[in-house]
Amino acid sequence: MTAAAAKSDGETEAPPMLAVYRHDVHKLRGRSHEGAVEEVAGQRVNEPVPRGADADAAMLSRPRGDPEQTLPAHDSPFRVSLLTGETVTKETSVDAFRNAVRELVAIEEPESAHAAWLESDAAAVFNEATYYPYTSLKYHVLLAAALLSNYRAGAAFDELSLVVDDPDDAVTPHRTVLEAGPVSLRMTADPDGRPAAALGSAPARSFADVWSRLPELPLNVDGERQWRVLDAQLRRVRSWSVAMQLIEDYVDATSGAGGDAR
Repeated sequence: MTAAAAKSDGETEAPPMLAVYRHDVHKLRGRSHEGAVEEVAGQRVNEPVPRGADADAAMLSRPRGDPEQTLPAHDSPFRVSLLTGETVTKETSVDAFRNAVRELVAIEEPESAHAAWLESDAAAVFNEATYYPYTSLKYHVLLAAALLSNYRAGAAFDELSLVVDDPDDAVTPHRTVLEAGPVSLRMTADPDGRPAAALGSAPARSFADVWSRLPELPLNVDGERQWRVLDAQLRRVRSWSVAMQLIEDYVDATSGAGGDAR
């Protein structure tokens, strides 16, 4: 399909499942949407995500309406950790992440882009928006990709579920939204027998509700106090990208300290 034809179909110049991983490159470069360029590292970037997947992903993690600054002293693209209350990097400029960002952008195979974002430490440094410093750009992009993949397969939002996968199994391209040590979570319309909870009728900051409805947690809450602590926190966090980043940060911080997660 030509670029012109793709655009007429509401698609993108880059293949849609690459464009979604590149749609917020301006944030990784510390630029506003208005200041976004069309090309970085020789690749088309900052294109709108088809089928409303970006907007739906945003509603999973941020309030509707005009943003309000929530941390008066924090005016930075860098994320604040819910685990420590501190900014997650001592760097003062996005230039410190320039090479890592270019490596993400330069990936030309969609499944490789998904795998790179799942493992990216650099993307986890950035928030979705300055006014929401605890949000994670990494998990916003992975959520947008999972929604777009499902929408392109014909599923509607209200048909989707959060699925607990076996962490020893391979990730599902574009659908696995979190792979953090023993925790593997996926969004799909076909849980195929895995523990799952429906996302609900419309995108909303509903992580705590969905997590609480999972019939089986990926954490051994009966056997390990550290996982009971994390579970209790997750049952109070509404923002999806904040909660998913908290899981990654918590698993990293407690690695080797408490045995198996389940």
